Amino acid sequence: MKPASGLPLSGWLILDKPRGLGSTQGVSAVKRVLRQNGYARTKVGHGGTLDPLAQGVLPIALGEATKLAGRMLDASKIYEFTVRFGEETDTLDTQGDVVATSDVRPSLTEVEAVLPRFTGPIEQVPPAFSALKVGGQRAYDLARAGETVELKARSVTIHSLAIIRHPGAGRDPERQAENLDPLGPGLRRGDDELEEATLQAHVSKGTYIRSLARDIAYALGTVGHVTYLRRTKAGPFRQEQAISLDKLDEAAKGASLEYLLLPLEAGLDDIPALHLDQTSAQAVRQGRVLSDMPQSSGLYLAKLGNVPVALMEITDGMATVVRGFNLPDVAE
Repeated sequence: MKPASGLPLSGWLILDKPRGLGSTQGVSAVKRVLRQNGYARTKVGHGGTLDPLAQGVLPIALGEATKLAGRMLDASKIYEFTVRFGEETDTLDTQGDVVATSDVRPSLTEVEAVLPRFTGPIEQVPPAFSALKVGGQRAYDLARAGETVELKARSVTIHSLAIIRHPGAGRDPERQAENLDPLGPGLRRGDDELEEATLQAHVSKGTYIRSLARDIAYALGTVGHVTYLRRTKAGPFRQEQAISLDKLDEAAKGASLEYLLLPLEAGLDDIPALHLDQTSAQAVRQGRVLSDMPQSSGLYLAKLGNVPVALMEITDGMATVVRGFNLPDVAE
């Protein structure tokens, strides 16, 4: 059933974004599903851009959850990606033109040996084809116009980086018949040359996987580009929670879309709750400061029963509103 109150939905839909779809197109698709299936007009946003080439976890914020979408930009993320060695493209992925080639192919041992150099705090130069602004213009617009784009190196953190099993590898009878190692396309044990390697990276905000792939290839004495990219985790949201656009549309037609919705607080799983009574909840909704709080300093999710009221910061016993939520009270 549609919400009986006719109020907009609030919470998170975790979209399994297909390759070729932009993040803003994903938002538009969700808006269209809501509109076509009779839901109240709802504000919709996404929690972190995912390139059209990439697929996987795209958190879609609805209603009051859009107030938390910015927090997803600061969250760490996990990606699986395949680097093809021997060719570098201007976009550092399959959509660009080849700008450099190399006959050098690394061995599995060499790839494994170089990964620690890219683990921890590192400096990386973003791709020229990126949404960063240079002189007020998007870098990719300048690059497409044939201009030379020079971007400054930025500090990022690679929490972990490892060669992984490619999705589907090891289950293909033909690959098993060929006695290939199930680490992924092009990977064999020993010192055979690799055409490509599939990795998993847990990274901080601001990390460009295309740049990481480029730099790994350089460190191996060759060049490379990304042929496969999937985000498997964004902040607290995992690919197991993600749904396809087709499933989303089917659920909406069946009048059960709200059952796919994760609650607003799902995006705040690392923040402790601050339970309020009716009087203090009313004060918080009016933007007032709560004093003499016994909790330690830090960020809290203030709740009245099960209803999120506000994101609050407690400092030396004083609780101030960081972000208020306009959600109706419901029975516990």
